[in-house]
Amino acid sequence: MNNEGIAPNAKRLLWAGFMAILAAGLGFAIRNGIGAAWGKEFGFTNLQTGLIGGAGFSGFCFGIIIGGIIVDKIGYGKLIISAFLLHVLSALVTLVPTGAMGQQTAFLLLFTGTFIFSLANGTLEAVANPLVATLFPHNRTHYLNILHASWPAGMILGALITLAVGNNWSWKAQLGLYLIPTLIYGVMFLGQSFPKSEASAKGFSLGEMMKEVGILGAAVAGFFLFLFTRDALGGNILFGLTQNAFFTGPVWEYLSMAVGAGFVLWVAVITGFSLGHPILFILFLAHAILGSLELGTDSWIENINGTILTPGEGKILFIFASAMMFALRFCSHWIESKLKLSPVAILFVCSLFAIAGLFFAAGVNGITAAFGAMFIYSIGKTFFWPTMLAVVSDRFPRTGAVAISIMGGIGMLSVGQLGGPGLGYAKDRFTAEHMKESGQGAILEANKAEKSSKWLGFAEVSALDGKKVGEAKEMAKDKRTAEQNAMVEGEIAGSRKTLRYDALLPVGMAAIYLLLLFYFKAIGGYKPVQIDDKVA
Repeated sequence: MNNEGIAPNAKRLLWAGFMAILAAGLGFAIRNGIGAAWGKEFGFTNLQTGLIGGAGFSGFCFGIIIGGIIVDKIGYGKLIISAFLLHVLSALVTLVPTGAMGQQTAFLLLFTGTFIFSLANGTLEAVANPLVATLFPHNRTHYLNILHASWPAGMILGALITLAVGNNWSWKAQLGLYLIPTLIYGVMFLGQSFPKSEASAKGFSLGEMMKEVGILGAAVAGFFLFLFTRDALGGNILFGLTQNAFFTGPVWEYLSMAVGAGFVLWVAVITGFSLGHPILFILFLAHAILGSLELGTDSWIENINGTILTPGEGKILFIFASAMMFALRFCSHWIESKLKLSPVAILFVCSLFAIAGLFFAAGVNGITAAFGAMFIYSIGKTFFWPTMLAVVSDRFPRTGAVAISIMGGIGMLSVGQLGGPGLGYAKDRFTAEHMKESGQGAILEANKAEKSSKWLGFAEVSALDGKKVGEAKEMAKDKRTAEQNAMVEGEIAGSRKTLRYDALLPVGMAAIYLLLLFYFKAIGGYKPVQIDDKVA
């Protein structure tokens, strides 16, 4: 890798950002690995576990959007210090819950700690993404993919940790390990000078940077802010902790609408009511689907595969997929130069691999077939996130750090509000449906969780008690009771159907990217534009 950066410390800043995102991936993977332990210790449903996992993305939105808006004004250093302190605070909050606590109190603490963790991660990406895009303007796809190779690297380390010490270390001891790379990235960023984005260097105001985002782009972000305020803060957390109707009635609904609409109105005012660029709007929509697919699936894939296979096999499969993703992200430049694929063409091909991989994964019965399915799926998901950031940086340089930060926030909010809890709800629902259809409805009712599973406007369903299912899965099949076998088999059937429905997401993405390919062909082909160029 040659140093193509525009600053003498470009490589150090690249690897400092790499280590910061590695810390996020490590914490993410360890949380995935200990989700079953939380379910067993506190008796959470799959939906509750999904909501905690979703908080690991929702807070990211606020960190990256707010950070992206202010980073060109206050500088990268102050945001890095804020992120470091938030990472430490997250550990302090998350490590408080014990089995002696009430379920609702434990849930609130774990949700809050996870939210703070994701807030720190979002703040860091508000620094790292525009920083690398600015440092390497002539090869953004390549270097943004290298930056984001740190995510699967962190997931590999986290999965190896839970695999190696999961039975001997408490979940708290495992989770605290993410503070090690946190300290390292803090030292690597210490005392460094940072370049400004091209838009910031030209003195563009925030309103000028936001013009191409406009009302259309703000509407996508505003919709997810509405969902977060209504469902995460109102309906799912505060409901059950208080009987105050304010949090679940029409007042809260209107307040949530005001949050989403307020963001749109603010963008409209500062941009002089600019509608925004329609292609950027389409890219925001695609990234919303992408977030739910890539990270929403990642947040459940080990849990789902650990149901279809053994928990150990599921973890090995997770490590394999992450290792592929890590290695392939260093190959994007080769793909562009040797295979002559534009970034949008790469995204389209990846969508096809993701569709095939998820459909195959839904039908696996053994570890060999599972490796084949995850091999295909991993090729698909590898290039999605960083290549989307590169496309926006290439095509909309006038937006500075703002557009890629808002897009990252949309992707993470989509995971937190749709992907994570949606897959958890789907697994609960399809498991319950299978058990009822197979004559095991009485077993479902006898072993249902204290809290039923409900998500968005879908029907409320009874969910299996996570503690009882976890105990059944830990036992050998011939040692289980008929009731325990019915619960495990129901979970397997629910997991398979969840993956099949999950495959619909890359179908939508493939359609969007195909249309974009036609669009760029019509205007003479995909190419990066300069800040003074008129964007078609």
